[in-house]
Amino acid sequence: MPIYEYACRECGRRFETLVRSGSEPACPGCGSQALDKQLSVFATASVAPERAPAFAGPCGSCGHPDGPGACGMPPH
Repeated sequence: MPIYEYACRECGRRFETLVRSGSEPACPGCGSQALDKQLSVFATASVAPERAPAFAGPCGSCGHPDGPGACGMPPH
């Protein structure tokens, strides 16, 4: 079931909803089915490899002030 974004032509509300095949979505604000499907934009990140965030390495490399194993994360 895909999630679509809509704008209601009656009340102007914008919303997302799951749309099952064969069903007609309705505005959750006013109940109208006079809807315009919106272009969905989802977030992506494009970062140069040298600027990408570093992920935690082996235990002791995160820099926790209490030393290796103190952060509570299981050792890698």
